[in-house]
This record gives sequence, C-alpha cells and structure tokens, in this order.
Amino acid sequence: MMKILVTGGGGFLGRYIVRELIGAGHRVVSLQRSAHPDLEELGVTVVCGSLLDTDAVRTALSGCQAVIHTAAKAGVWGSRSDFFATNVDGTRELLHLMNEEGADKLVYCSSPSVVFNGGSFNGADESLPYGCNWHCPYPESKALAEQMVLAWGREGRGRVIALRPHLMWGIGDPHVLPPVIRRSEAGRLRIVGDGKNRIDMTRVENSARAHLLALQALEKPSAVNRPYFLSQGQPVVLWEWLNDILKGLGMPQLQKRISHSAAFRIGGICEFAWRLLGKESIPPMTRFVAQQMAKSHWFSIEAARRELDYRPEAFPSSEGMERYLAAWKEGKTPHG
Repeated sequence: MMKILVTGGGGFLGRYIVRELIGAGHRVVSLQRSAHPDLEELGVTVVCGSLLDTDAVRTALSGCQAVIHTAAKAGVWGSRSDFFATNVDGTRELLHLMNEEGADKLVYCSSPSVVFNGGSFNGADESLPYGCNWHCPYPESKALAEQMVLAWGREGRGRVIALRPHLMWGIGDPHVLPPVIRRSEAGRLRIVGDGKNRIDMTRVENSARAHLLALQALEKPSAVNRPYFLSQGQPVVLWEWLNDILKGLGMPQLQKRISHSAAFRIGGICEFAWRLLGKESIPPMTRFVAQQMAKSHWFSIEAARRELDYRPEAFPSSEGMERYLAAWKEGKTPHG
C-alpha cells in the first residue's frame, strides 16, 4: 500500500477517487482549497492550499510515493490567465516538487477536449493530434499540461498516465447536468444543429475506478507515458439522452432548434460583449459550447480496456442515471 496525494480531493471526481483509494487500503493526502471534515472522518490528511502554494504542495507531498492530479480550473468561460495559472503553471510546480520530494508516480486527469479542433470525432483513438484553433482557454491549457506531464515521464523523471474522461456525470456533479437541466427548466435551451450528434459520457464512479487502475498500471512498461480516453463505451445521441433525463424529472422535452452556424455566431457576439462589458458571469452561448452541442465527439476506449483493464460495465449508465434522478428530486446533488 502507498501514501498517495490527490490534488483536488475535495472536488467532484476527487471525492470518488479518495474513497476508491481508502477502500483499497492506501493512505491518502488531499490538497484542496478549503477544509472538508467529511474527508478527515475517512482518515484523509487534508492540506489546504492551491497548486501555486509551494509550501502547501510540499507539505502535502511529504512521504508520498504517488500523485493523482485532478485539481484544475474547469469551465467554458473565464480569464485565460486564470486557466493557465492553475492548469499549466500549477502542474509545472507540482512536477518540480514531486522531483524534489521523490514522488515518481503520477496519474493525471486530462480531458478529451485536448484534441478538439471544431470538427466531429467518431470512434477516434489516442493517435489523434492535439487540437488547434482554440475557442476556450480550458482545453488549450489542459492540452499544454497533458503534454508537459507526458514529457516528464518520457524524459525518465517519473512514470505517468494521462486519463481523458469524457463528460463526467453522477451524484455531486456541479458542471455537466445541472446547468443543462436549469436552462431547460427556464426555457432557455435549444437543440443545436440537427440533433443527431453522438457523444461519449462517463459515469463518475467509472472514472474514479480508472484512476486507481491507472495507478496500478504504472508498473507496466507498455501502459506508461501515454494518454487514454475514458467513457461508458456506449455513445449516445446527445439530445435524445438529455430529453430522457428531462422526462425522468417530469420536465418538458426539448423541441426548439437553432442551427450550429447561428449558435456559433451568437456565441462569438456574446463573448465580445461580455469582454467589452467586463462581465464575470458565463455568457448564454459561446463558440466552444456551440461546437460541443452540435458536433459528434465519441472515442475508442480499446486502449484503456487493454492496458488498464478498464471495464465501464462495472458501473452501468442506466443504474447510475436512476440514482442521479432520485438524488436530484431529493435535493441531494448540486442543482446549479
């Protein structure tokens, strides 16, 4: 058993990973911005601080053999400097301190958006190049950070695996489903494009289990220093999936439509206006969101099945969605 640092252990995915590690008998340290007594009750050592707080990171790393790095600034809108400070500079500082403290095993939580280029992806694998023509600083910063950690491994300074879970959802999800449900409830959501685009999604329990499997796979030379796509392995038609969720909550189905080109133009106008006015709120549409909602993006997970023994069947989508809808109705998951 190892002593393992989880950055962002108090976050959505981080909490599930911490519980997986505790269940496997590991000692866990969590670096996070605020205190979480519930984690301490599990026996987790909580260190409060950001990735750019050198003293906090060094304290959290003390005695750790491995790191699972999930802490990041996520979202579709915000200051480019803020995204890069956390996702790029923070990751660089973490790698530097890992070398100083003798921790040489790293599982990095990346994102499929690192390959997005405005087009569709239908069953593509990890041979895809990194994206270009970024319309959002989040995927750009994650792409740079992923390349950084993989270079760290390939240069012999440690062993690393980068995971790319697609559209994580589950009880506790603050980012994916709550905004969609709330916008639909307010009558502000439209089907973007032809409504036939297929996407991957990942139940958070499967993503957390994959991080533990990746930690174990760091001992396999064939598995290390490379990225892996993660999903449920069953692409869905995005708008049919969302309508099924709304139906399960007793809400009206989505019917109104807007073309991808119109949504993309509106997104550009909103971005310009929000920057001009210095607004900090999220615009009602952005170019990145327009592309995400209109294009197909699903990927092969055969590499993860083969090298990590990843089995998304362990946590099925149907059972997870039943639990999620029940938790939403009972107010036991974030409502956005």
